Amino acid sequence: MQQTYFMIKPEIVAAGDQKVGEILAMVNRAGFRITGLAMRTLPQDLVEDFYGEHKGKPFYGDLVAYITSGPVVTVRLERENAVAALRELIGATNPRDAATGTIRDLYGASLQNNAVHASANPEDSARELGLIFG
Repeated sequence: MQQTYFMIKPEIVAAGDQKVGEILAMVNRAGFRITGLAMRTLPQDLVEDFYGEHKGKPFYGDLVAYITSGPVVTVRLERENAVAALRELIGATNPRDAATGTIRDLYGASLQNNAVHASANPEDSARELGLIFG
């Protein structure tokens, strides 16, 4: 079994429990087991560490402000090949490029407001899970 990190972003949480529930149901139907779940507003210093690889890029400040703008749902998931399977389930970063039926296709609004985050690789997953879940 492999673990990975998944986050439902502020615009989806703000839209209400129905969308959050629908996304979590999609994840569950894809064979993931939820082993950690919390809704919380992430502090700025944590988000800056979390997205540290993007520091210095033009979008970094807006990204940090966006993620800290309201509550997110943080999720620790487990299944075989979890990182790759979740990346496939969420779709391309830009919802316009996401495959039909993926989470970002169904719920993403823009490149920044793309509904969810998923760890890109096993190393990122371990780092992100450590930051979020300790």
